[in-house]
Amino acid sequence: MAPRGGAVKVAFIAMSGVRAFNEDLVLFGWSLPGFAERAATISSLPSLGLLTLAGMTPAEHEVSYHEIADINALPSLPRCDVAAISTLTAQAKDAYDLADRYRAAGVPVVLGGLHATALPDEAAQHADAVVVGEGELSWPAVMEDLAAGRLRPRYEPCGREFDLADAPMPRFDLLDPQRYNRLTVQTQRGCPWRCQFCASSIMLTQRYKLKPIAKVIDEIHAIKKVWAEPFIEFADDNTFVNKRHSRELMRALAPERIRWFTETDVSVADDPELLKLIHDAGCAQVLIGLESPTSDGVSGVELRHDWKKGRAASYREAIDRIQSAGITVNGCFVLGLDTDGPEVFDAVAEFVEDSGLAEVQITVQTPLPGSALYDRLKDEGRLLYDGEWERFTLFDVTFEPKGMAVAALEQGLRELGARLYTPEARRQRIRSFMNQARRGRRASKAGTP
Repeated sequence: MAPRGGAVKVAFIAMSGVRAFNEDLVLFGWSLPGFAERAATISSLPSLGLLTLAGMTPAEHEVSYHEIADINALPSLPRCDVAAISTLTAQAKDAYDLADRYRAAGVPVVLGGLHATALPDEAAQHADAVVVGEGELSWPAVMEDLAAGRLRPRYEPCGREFDLADAPMPRFDLLDPQRYNRLTVQTQRGCPWRCQFCASSIMLTQRYKLKPIAKVIDEIHAIKKVWAEPFIEFADDNTFVNKRHSRELMRALAPERIRWFTETDVSVADDPELLKLIHDAGCAQVLIGLESPTSDGVSGVELRHDWKKGRAASYREAIDRIQSAGITVNGCFVLGLDTDGPEVFDAVAEFVEDSGLAEVQITVQTPLPGSALYDRLKDEGRLLYDGEWERFTLFDVTFEPKGMAVAALEQGLRELGARLYTPEARRQRIRSFMNQARRGRRASKAGTP
């Protein structure tokens, strides 16, 4: 620790990398066409949260940014006066090991992120301080206390909400331009829906809020100073919920001439004007959480209004509208829902083929701490590995399914993956998308909807 009243050197450390506990699943996954490329892409996405905290760190302090995918391959600890570590659940064990190493060396540790927010008492066993919730609310106090040599054990929002109008410029300049092929920008925070397996929106903020568009564009300009032709992933839970804001954002984004990716829901298909604006603004793909190919499958997934159940019948039409606008859809399915029996794997495969989805993502339902799903399955006694966080990867089964055995779910995941990710299946999906896009262009020229 730096002397009282002095500057400190802060190492912002993100635990990164795509994980799977089951080694057979790891080997299988890496054999699938496109999996390795997507894993590399995800691993190359920097932690926007840590870069944002670096951006609001007073200039007299020295900051650095690091990512650690494999703690066992770490030759030495990044040098610092304090380590600020952020982690998701699957990487929590490694984060705790890293924190313990720093503390054994006499370096204080601040832990934050979704997992620490969900389980602050657990995180506190490995940290000098735990930041709960939105880090921007607590970081100024953390820095003041660090400089004064009096870190508190916990920093909490205490009912406060961070105003994105006050968002600092992330320190994109800390990143190695040769290492990162994609950058993240946030346009909003939270989501009006409450899906049972989602913890991010619920844990970090209680309300859905928007970042001023001028700030979004300023961040893109900062990125373009380092990367001439960046690819942006918007770090939003549901980008196009607010349609008016979305239109304004797309109009502001179009002159920037960048390519980008984001997550949203199927309601974006309801607005032809918005779809055109999205396409013209450079959107490469939208990821949509379809969850299940049937209405029964998504029943109860969204807890507030059961919104997804009402939408499931129109999934195919929505996909066609979006892809006809020249925007590829990556449809995400969650396997192991309470309504899922062994027939779900064929149902997903048939839906993907029939709908013409350009891309598809399959995961196993995962009860992450802080989610409604975790609380329910724990109450029902269905958690299999509670506390063994290295298993909570989105690909490993960590609960007792209702409609099939654990082994059947694991095997079904493997077989479905092998079916969906063959080279021919991927080529067919691209052909289907191209046909939809061409049809959409012809309809647009003819003036038909």
